[in-house]
Amino acid sequence: MFRDLIDRGWDDAEVIWRYHRLNHTPRRCSAAIALGCNDLGVAAHAAELYHRGLFPVVVFSGANSRETFTAFPRGEGVHYRERALELGVPDEAILVEPRATNTGENITLSRDLLRDRGIRVDSLMLVSMPYMERRAYATTRKVWPEVEPVCASVPLSLSEYVKECDHGTELIDMMIGDLQRIIEYPGQGFAISQEVPPSVYAAYQRLVAAGFRSRML
Repeated sequence: MFRDLIDRGWDDAEVIWRYHRLNHTPRRCSAAIALGCNDLGVAAHAAELYHRGLFPVVVFSGANSRETFTAFPRGEGVHYRERALELGVPDEAILVEPRATNTGENITLSRDLLRDRGIRVDSLMLVSMPYMERRAYATTRKVWPEVEPVCASVPLSLSEYVKECDHGTELIDMMIGDLQRIIEYPGQGFAISQEVPPSVYAAYQRLVAAGFRSRML
């Protein structure tokens, strides 16, 4: 697997990995949203951040997708909650949003749930997979501009993440898909616009040409 990744554009993948990560300094927030995906480590990282006192309540958001139905048959948010409970997060600190099927819904439905529960949110921690940080940030700034999002993900390098999560070469496809959405979604009203440096865009084009396009729009 590593050999294939290296042969087919590892250096370019590193460039895009670094672009997706915002390297925000963790700070205490009013609440957190953990974005559902196929990586249960997101729930574990949210639990760790809760135990560090960085937020008093977390929303685990997510329904199902083609990638997560087998692993999380009752929904991403439900399985995330169960993992967090195993890791010692008290049930009263957890909310579950079980309907979201995309990042915009993750944010808007979680926002509505927090409001319905009377929880005032001025600042928000977004817990996600590392390569989803930038898109989650851009989406939140568009659909919930009143809050200041702080992005958080496991502090792993691309090499470490590949080894730990066993995504294989599909990980690059997913990073490419997220970068395409960062480029395209502002024009569709789904996210704020963000600069894509020429070096990042060139790496993106090379990886698309190399065939990493299965998660593109």
